[in-house]
Amino acid sequence: MTHANAKLTEYGRMLLVSRIDEGWTQVEAAEAQGVSRSTAAKWWKRYKSEGVAGLKERSSRAHRLPHALGETVVEAICQMRRELGAGPHRLAYHLKMAASTVYAVLRRAGLSVLARLDRTTRAIIRYERDRPGDLVHLDVKRLGRIPDGGGRRFDPGFKETGGAGRKRPGAGKRGHDYIHVAVDDHSRFVYAESLPDEKAHTTAGFLERMIFALAQRGISVDRVLTDNAKCYSSGLFVHVADYHGIQLKKTRPFRPQTNGKAEAFIKTLQREWAYQRPFTSNAERTEALGTFIADYNYQRPHTAIGNLPPASRL
Repeated sequence: MTHANAKLTEYGRMLLVSRIDEGWTQVEAAEAQGVSRSTAAKWWKRYKSEGVAGLKERSSRAHRLPHALGETVVEAICQMRRELGAGPHRLAYHLKMAASTVYAVLRRAGLSVLARLDRTTRAIIRYERDRPGDLVHLDVKRLGRIPDGGGRRFDPGFKETGGAGRKRPGAGKRGHDYIHVAVDDHSRFVYAESLPDEKAHTTAGFLERMIFALAQRGISVDRVLTDNAKCYSSGLFVHVADYHGIQLKKTRPFRPQTNGKAEAFIKTLQREWAYQRPFTSNAERTEALGTFIADYNYQRPHTAIGNLPPASRL
């Protein structure tokens, strides 16, 4: 659209070139229109090469954008946004790009607002303890063990047939891994182990090792928050907590959001470790857990703490 102070509208350009076509010099036509001789030459040249269509408005976009992102990069950003529901800083970390670049792509694609991706929106009350160790969130995530050769989640044949009548080698009662996680409320620093069950002695042992692991990083645990699972109410678990002078706190029944930091980390654990890529064996996935936890604690930016890794708060 022509701006308010433009001397030549589309009609004015037509008048300019028609006068030149009638025999006026370019200087005379430019003076009559109140524009420069170079402007008159530009529109005359366009008129001679393109006709009346050459006098219409053109986009100011550059003909070549040598630094523009390729289509495959743009598609990768949009796909990760839809699959992970993560913000530009998290996507930028995974793609090794600037967060501003990722945000610009999401904005142009209409994906900058998470509510448009069917994400649940609600009023959220956030809290954060003042120092590391003041409160540690505990939870357990159960995952089916992977048979040798890989599981069905990444098996195209299983998806195509719906799994009916298919029985892979090694299928059967493979059992489960129980991923015990502990998330420090202030720093979001995580300690996690893959264990065979969530029985009382197993959970108490995890608590003991978690206390010593965090102590090695300068974190003295004062309180532990858990849900109301039986393993967290056992006499052995309570004994370990009492021995170390730790106060046990429980979430309200049917209110998992009270333990939200552990719940949120478990979602991240599934997206970025358990189901991030196909594993050929259960041992391979378990081995990758340590690498993921180290990256989460020391490298990966956490949006809730200013896009810094959790270890930066210790």
